[in-house]
Amino acid sequence: MKKMILTLAIAVTTASAFAGSPFTKSFNGDEDVNARVLNAFKSEFNAAKEVEWTVGSNYYRATFVYNEKHVFAYYNESGELLGLTRYLSSMDLPISLQAKLKKNYDGYWISDLFEVAKSDGTSYYITLENADTKIVLKSTDSSNWNAYTKVKKS
Repeated sequence: MKKMILTLAIAVTTASAFAGSPFTKSFNGDEDVNARVLNAFKSEFNAAKEVEWTVGSNYYRATFVYNEKHVFAYYNESGELLGLTRYLSSMDLPISLQAKLKKNYDGYWISDLFEVAKSDGTSYYITLENADTKIVLKSTDSSNWNAYTKVKKS
């Protein structure tokens, strides 16, 4: 389950490739959304605006605006909320994570940053780059970063 959520979250960061997938269907209406999923979404996010749905092979993704933020909610076919993701500014990170970035990665720029919220906690994923390297870091405790992947640029 953890890997599935991570995969879905990473899919959000590659939305352009994801949107063209033959395994998904995007639409603005509710007509093709499973009733259990739709009811769960409406009870959780009744103030959501600009809701768009994507149906995958075994999940539903709602893209919407909630409290003036763009959010992605993932549901299984039973209507269970799998997780939420949203893009962040570095200023939205906990202060301890901001400080560790400044101290340890001062020569890098942020190319991607998002939050994944699930029932068991919140994680942050950040992609940092410099001229030679691309690093993805993950934080699950809101105070430390752990290397997730590191790739040398060609």
